[in-house]
Amino acid sequence: MAKKENISHEELLVSFRKRDFKPIYFLMGEEPYFIDLLSDFLEKEVLTEDEKEFNQTIVYGKETNIDNIINLAKRYPMMSQYQLIVVKEAQHIKSYENLSFYLQNPQQSTILVFCYKYGTLDKPKKVVSDIAKVGVVFESKKLYENQIPSWIVAESKKIGLSVEIKAANMMAEFLGTDLERIKGEIKKLLIIAQQNQTNTITPDIVERNIGISKDYNVFELQKSLGKKDILMANQIVDYFKKNKKNNPIVVILPVLFNFFANVLIYHSLTDKSQYNVASVLKINPYFANDYAIAAQNYPKEKVLKIIHYIREADAQHKGIGNVSTDEGEILRLLVFKILH
Repeated sequence: MAKKENISHEELLVSFRKRDFKPIYFLMGEEPYFIDLLSDFLEKEVLTEDEKEFNQTIVYGKETNIDNIINLAKRYPMMSQYQLIVVKEAQHIKSYENLSFYLQNPQQSTILVFCYKYGTLDKPKKVVSDIAKVGVVFESKKLYENQIPSWIVAESKKIGLSVEIKAANMMAEFLGTDLERIKGEIKKLLIIAQQNQTNTITPDIVERNIGISKDYNVFELQKSLGKKDILMANQIVDYFKKNKKNNPIVVILPVLFNFFANVLIYHSLTDKSQYNVASVLKINPYFANDYAIAAQNYPKEKVLKIIHYIREADAQHKGIGNVSTDEGEILRLLVFKILH
């Protein structure tokens, strides 16, 4: 596999399946899901069950150091083509400098895997470039919130599920960006779909089984505000006031801020075609029309005021200015200001 910057986890999995292994993999970054995905695959697939007993070693960064790891890596496998060494919690290793000496002549029968979560080694460091020369440096980046629905659809498709766009958005809003949790819910939906002899996940199925209302959620609030549907917006706000635990204002405000910030960007676009809007705003083309409708309902000057109102609501929620911090009342007033 040719060396390249920013290799994806999909490309790595393809090379693993071809058994095109490198002497070292340094898996690092803020998103633990992809690091676990890759290391778990290697743990399961590199060696047979019989080979694992003598040739697969798991160590933890808190309990070892780089010199001990190098000594392990220099060993030869027993009755196997490879030995696999996985270093979990590698972010706790204090120094990696001595690793460069090993990398001058790494053991080709060793696959050494570092799982460095919630951060990265500084790329200018010599050891990072030394790893890249003979192996792979993979950075696992967090997905942006607007990427989560598409990820849900794609991951579900891999196991034979077709998730409707609205259902994917509901899941993203309710579950956030925790990919491990989302994957767990997708697996649960697969079982439910099989029981109901279907492969399509609708908003109704998500509502019944994940615990989010298909009609009263932050996505529908955003949509009703964009359309200036006063009745629906107020019904949703009333629902949120009665169900504060499942609809905290700390989740609602960033969604509304991002929506109206994107409406402001939409106003500045000369090319307002569906796919250009989707490309610039980094959204699914399916939702481009929502921004066109909102831009018709809210002139640029009004959008600027709305962004200011949202910032005011955020300050009130945090208790700044010695004002009431009742979430329901803050949200009700904000929605009133947006709509009038």
